[in-house]
Amino acid sequence: MELIKAVPLGFILSFAIALIIGSQGSRGGQLMIYRAEIYQYELWWSWPVFIFGTGLAWGILMLQR
Repeated sequence: MELIKAVPLGFILSFAIALIIGSQGSRGGQLMIYRAEIYQYELWWSWPVFIFGTGLAWGILMLQR
């Protein structure tokens, strides 16, 4: 159940970090930030940050259990 709660937190963290770094023109090196176009909207995204953020949130939620 904690993993399901952690996924939105990982999404928010990934979106915020990718938006800040990606909008400045940087790719973030190991973060692998890229711009995805969905219809006419731009979305900055990073899968490594999403996975790390979800794991971090899941660990914190498990500690609070």
